Amino acid sequence: MGEVIRFVSKSERERARLIQEARAIYDSIFPPADPASEEQDGPAIGRTFVGRDGE
Repeated sequence: MGEVIRFVSKSERERARLIQEARAIYDSIFPPADPASEEQDGPAIGRTFVGRDGE
């Protein structure tokens, strides 16, 4: 009885779909680094994530 039903607008669903599709395309072009091989080869040059607050 304590369930909460959240309305998700069509535009929000479309935005999430587009983000998921873009990530899949990016990963197909730039595959995620394998952590095991990364240790052997040294630090990899690749993606860097910077949060909203710059950290």
